Amino acid sequence: MKTEEVRLMWLFVFFDLPVGTKDQRRAATRFRNFLKDDGYLMLQFSVYARICRGEEAIDKHLARVRKNLPRTGSIRALQVTDRQYGRMYLMLGDAPKNETVAQRQLVLL
Repeated sequence: MKTEEVRLMWLFVFFDLPVGTKDQRRAATRFRNFLKDDGYLMLQFSVYARICRGEEAIDKHLARVRKNLPRTGSIRALQVTDRQYGRMYLMLGDAPKNETVAQRQLVLL
């Protein structure tokens, strides 16, 4: 019996949501909380990413993002392979205590 190889993919969500009114701030906070609760890591304030096991998982999480869209604002999603993600450069000025720059980066979830 041949085992199927699992292809790890990263799903990025980028967003620009209005926060001028109380309702807009509430909607933006609700969306960010949804992303965190759904397993996304915050890379920057409006850039979140999560690892997925294959195309089916990407499709499932894209559907969940669509279901939780705020009424206003701009949201984009991008999928990349784990290998492409591993080639990301992290460039910091004075590094915060929770981030380090390393040759190879491994994220375990």
